[in-house]
Amino acid sequence: MMSGHYTSIENQKVSGSVPAVPDPPPFKFSDSNLQTFPPSGTQAKIGGGTGGSGPPREVDDTFSKPVSGSDESQQSGWFQAFSLATYKPYFDIDTVDVLERIKDSLYPFNGAFNEKTASNPDLYGPFWICTTLIFVAASIGTFVTYISHKLKHQEWNYDINLVTWSAGLFYGYVTFVPLGLYIILKYFSVPSGLVQLLCLYGYSLFVFIPALCLSVVPWEIVRWVIAGVAGFMSATFVALNLRAHILSAGERWFLIVAGIFLLQLALSVALKVYLFKITV
Repeated sequence: MMSGHYTSIENQKVSGSVPAVPDPPPFKFSDSNLQTFPPSGTQAKIGGGTGGSGPPREVDDTFSKPVSGSDESQQSGWFQAFSLATYKPYFDIDTVDVLERIKDSLYPFNGAFNEKTASNPDLYGPFWICTTLIFVAASIGTFVTYISHKLKHQEWNYDINLVTWSAGLFYGYVTFVPLGLYIILKYFSVPSGLVQLLCLYGYSLFVFIPALCLSVVPWEIVRWVIAGVAGFMSATFVALNLRAHILSAGERWFLIVAGIFLLQLALSVALKVYLFKITV
C-alpha cells in the first residue's frame, strides 16, 4: 500500500500555505486603568446623595426654578393666587388664638388688634365667623317665622332667599370692602396688608352673632337698639385699629377713618332692615 509514503504535514513547511496562528494570550486589565462610571465627583449629583434612590436633586432644582425675568416666573407669581397652598398658612392657627382675637373684637376701644395680629394674621376666624352669621341668620329667622305662622294658624313656606341673601351680604362685605380699602390705602402710600385687612374686618363681624340671637325680642325699639350697639362696636373696632396706620395719609386720614366708621354703621342698618325684623 502507498500509505507508508505519506508524511505528516504538521512538522513540514509547505510552500504557499498559511502558517497556523497560535491562540492569543489572555488580556488582563490592570486596576490602574479601570475607571468608575459615573465618576465619583458626579455620582452624588446623579444619585441624589450617598445611596440615595430618589430623583437627582441638583437636576430637579435646575428645571424647577424658573429663569429670572422669564415669562414662567411671572406666570407663577400670578398663579400662586389661585393655589390652595398659598392660603394654607393663614388657616394654620390654634383655637386659643382665635378665641383671644374674638375677645379682643368685643373690646373695641383697645385698638391693639392690628399690632397683635401683624405677624400672623389669619383667615380661619373670619371665614367661620361669616359662616356662623349665615347659619344663625337663616336658622333663627326660619324658626321664628315658623312659630309665628303656627300661632296664627297660617301656612308657612321656607324662604331660601334668606340664606342666599345672608351669604352674599357677609361674604361679599368681608371680601370686597377690605379689598377696596386696600386699593385706597395703596393709592395714598399707606403701608397695609390685604390679609391683615381681611382678618380685621372678619373679626369685626363677630359682635353681630349675639345681636342676631337677641333680635327675636318682640319690641321694635329694642331691636333698633341692639342693631345700633352692635354696629357702633364693630365700627369703633375697625376705625380705631386702622387710625394709627392711616395717619400717614396726611390730612385725608380723618376722611378715610370716618368713611370706614360710617360704612360699618351702614352694615348694621342693613342687617336691621333685612334680618332684625323677625317677630312672633
